[in-house]
Amino acid sequence: MPPSAAKKSPRVPARSGRPAPELIFGDLWTFDPAPETADPKLKPRYDLFIDGRFVAPKSGRYFDSINPANEQKLAEIALAGREDVDAAYAAAQRAFDTTWSRMPGRERAKYLFRIARLLQDRAREFAVAETLDGGKPIKESRDFDVPMTAAHFFYHAGWADKLEYVAPGRRVAPLGVVGQVIPWNFPLLMLAWKLAPALALGNTVVLKPAETTSITCLKFAEILQEAGLPPGVVNFVSGAGDTGAAVVTHPTPAKIAFTGSTEVGKLILRALAGTEKKLTLELGGKAANIVFDDAPLDQAVEGIVNGIFFNQGHVCCAGSRLLVHEPVADAVLAKLKQRIRVLRVGDPMDKNTDIGAINSQAQLRKIEELVASGEKEGAEMFQPACRLPAKGYYFRPTLFSGVTMSHRIAREEIFGPVLSILTFRTVEEAVEKANNTAFGLSAGVWTDKGSRILKLSTELKAGVVWANTYNKFDPTSPFGGYKESGFGREGGRQGLLEYARLGRAD
Repeated sequence: MPPSAAKKSPRVPARSGRPAPELIFGDLWTFDPAPETADPKLKPRYDLFIDGRFVAPKSGRYFDSINPANEQKLAEIALAGREDVDAAYAAAQRAFDTTWSRMPGRERAKYLFRIARLLQDRAREFAVAETLDGGKPIKESRDFDVPMTAAHFFYHAGWADKLEYVAPGRRVAPLGVVGQVIPWNFPLLMLAWKLAPALALGNTVVLKPAETTSITCLKFAEILQEAGLPPGVVNFVSGAGDTGAAVVTHPTPAKIAFTGSTEVGKLILRALAGTEKKLTLELGGKAANIVFDDAPLDQAVEGIVNGIFFNQGHVCCAGSRLLVHEPVADAVLAKLKQRIRVLRVGDPMDKNTDIGAINSQAQLRKIEELVASGEKEGAEMFQPACRLPAKGYYFRPTLFSGVTMSHRIAREEIFGPVLSILTFRTVEEAVEKANNTAFGLSAGVWTDKGSRILKLSTELKAGVVWANTYNKFDPTSPFGGYKESGFGREGGRQGLLEYARLGRAD
């Protein structure tokens, strides 16, 4: 029903004995729930995946994985200790020495293609598991996370038998055993970003998923078994910070790849200083989305919403700082307020939901603390009047206007659906404000002038600069940051080379 009709009649007569739907935000009808019904096929307990088999942790210890949408227990996850990490690295070293590094690239490619196809076959199952474990809306898991995960395996499978072309004039060889640690915001996609290029080059892997989102990683081990991947090529060790430290500081790996917080990244950098280990870090961000007065404003508003609200601000490249040209600042703010009034916050398993649950209670508390600081420091807050579920970890989409660079909300990574809005008068001021941060992961530019886009793409200190769009990813395109957002690239030919040892061509 169009909004005009809704405004004329606040209620509709009940039909078939059902209560009449209520209006929300004054002009929209509520939707009947549309829950995803696919069976995620969760197990009550997940063990470690070492040497091609699921094995219990040597300590016998497990921890609970909690559904952030309702605070209910999903499964028990094995807690890996140092002995388990030792066993995983030993298996990876054997597989590298005897099997995987000696296998022709065309044969490795077959395994990667098979993994991608098997994931496609079980796409709905994995999308539901990802949403239950992480809290993101099912339509994001279904339409982006799982398809993009498969795409990365397809892409790198295509490289596996063409490695002589990845670095013309150089001889390419695998590094050896690789240790990898991934975050909670994109469990499956971060797994693919790291596993696929490492395997295509002939490396073997020990990977630790995030403590709060281990389920889809351990389910992915089932796909590896079904694909017939040789034992020890990929090993998963789940756990908390101590497990991650054991993975990173172990003497076996030739390379460590880490995605996570800047604070932990700095600790890893210090721990590996003076060693011969190769290192890539993809850390935090405080991305700037810059809107000029000649930008297509409606398109820009959709891009802004996509960049910060549809993913709950859970991406490190989320456009959490909005820099708006003063002539259109009031119009953009008004359009944003209208847009977020109709965002639906609630059950992530409902296909109508735009903003799901925050990943954990600890993360929710951090968001609340930073939002409170924004109010205390004088920024003007706007939140739509939406009802939040009684159980689970939820936060309303939030706008802050009147923000300056002295506000904490403009400097610190929030990882929640919170947007800080600043204004600028000149191109130079926009660049200065955008670069006035310790981070440098991504940025967005909205303008009708191609010359301005090219100018800003060279002046913005960010690994990725999107033009008239935001949060667009492709396996062929490298991703990574500058400054405290880390170093190294993932994706594309550049990301592939991060897992290669280069020598002189024969």
